[in-house]
Amino acid sequence: MKSRYGIMLTLLLLLPLSGVGQESSYDGLANNLSNLYRVSSAKSLSISPENLTGEKGKGGMATEGTASGPSHDLGQGWKVNPFIVIPAGKTVTLAEITGAGSIQHIWMTPTGEWRFSILRMYWDDETTPSVEAPVGDFFAMGWGKYSPISSLAICVNPGSAFNSYWPMPFRKKAKITMENLDRQPMRLYYQIDYAQTQVPADAAYFHAQFRRVNGVPAKQVYTILDGVQGKGHYVGTYMAWGVHNNGWWGEGEIKFYLDGDRQFPTINGTGTEDYFNGSYNFENRENHQYETFTSPYSGLAQIIKPDGLYITQQRFGLYRWHIVDPVRFEKDFRVTIQDLGWRLSGWRLGERYMPLSDDISSVAYWYQMEPHAPFPRFPGKDELEIE
Repeated sequence: MKSRYGIMLTLLLLLPLSGVGQESSYDGLANNLSNLYRVSSAKSLSISPENLTGEKGKGGMATEGTASGPSHDLGQGWKVNPFIVIPAGKTVTLAEITGAGSIQHIWMTPTGEWRFSILRMYWDDETTPSVEAPVGDFFAMGWGKYSPISSLAICVNPGSAFNSYWPMPFRKKAKITMENLDRQPMRLYYQIDYAQTQVPADAAYFHAQFRRVNGVPAKQVYTILDGVQGKGHYVGTYMAWGVHNNGWWGEGEIKFYLDGDRQFPTINGTGTEDYFNGSYNFENRENHQYETFTSPYSGLAQIIKPDGLYITQQRFGLYRWHIVDPVRFEKDFRVTIQDLGWRLSGWRLGERYMPLSDDISSVAYWYQMEPHAPFPRFPGKDELEIE
C-alpha cells in the first residue's frame, strides 16, 4: 500500500490530498474527475482573516475588524474582517496548523510591491523555512506587474488573484508567514484550504527557493538550485528574465545534475525556449513578434517591452512545471542554465554565440524528504528591488 501511495504522489503531484485514512485505497489519495465521486474521512478546513485558526464552526465570528465600517449596520457574520494589514517591516503568521494533513489550495491578493512581500513556509518543527520567496515570484509574477496564467500548479486571474495548487503535506505542523519589507503597510486578502488527514510514510515535503543575479558574470552559468541533499523530485521552474542586450537571448541550455554528477549533467537541454516548451525565439512568424502563451505545464506568460522612457529593457516571465515528468534524485541535486545569445553577426550568419550578463531571478520548486539543507542567505531589500 505504501508503494502505491508513493506512486500516486509522484504521478498526481498537483491533485490535492483528499483523505488518506487507513481505510482509503491508493486512488482515494487525490480528487480528480476519475474518482471525484469517492468519499473520504478527511476533514476540510480553511484559514482566512474570517477564521484565523481554521477551527470548525468558527468562521465569520468577528464583531470588530478591518471592515467594521462597511459592516457596522449589518453586524457579526457580514464581512467584518475579510483582510489583514501587515505593517511596514513586520512579519505576520498567516496560518499555523497542528496535526497531520495537506494544504490543497492557497489564494491571495497581496497589495504593494510584490518583490518586497516575502512568503515563507515551515513544515513540522522546522526552524528554517522550506519555502522562501517573494510572493510575486512564488506565483510566477516576478516583475511586479499582472499577467494572466492558466496552469495546473499556479493560476493568476484578473484582479491580480494569486492561486497555488501545489499539494503541501505535513505530519505535525504547518506554518505560513508573510514579511513586509516595504516602507508602507500592505493589505492582504487570503485563504488557505487544507485537509486534516493522515499522510503516507513516503510523502515528501514541498520546497521552493528564490534566487537572483542582477548581471550574470561573463561566461558563468546561472544557478537555479544547488546544495540539495536527500531524496526527492524536482517539479518546477519560474524565471523572471531581464535582457540587457539586443538580439536573441535564449540559446542557453539547462542542465540537471543528479546524484554525484560533477562536470557533466545527466539531463541536458537544448535551449532556453526549448526547456520552456516553446521554439524558435517564441516568435510569431506572421508578425515577427514575441508571443505569450500559458498552458497547463509551461508558458511564456509575460513580456514587458520598453516604453521609450524609463522601461528600457525587455523582460520576460517563464514557467515550466514538471508534473508528469518530475526529475527524480536519490542523494543530491543541482540545476543551472546558461545566459547565452547570438552575436549580431552570428545571428545572421549562424556563426557565434554570445555569453550575456542579464538580470535573472528564479524560483525552484521541488519535493524532498526532510531534513533539507540550509538555504542560501536571502537577498536584502536592495538586492530584491526591480531596477
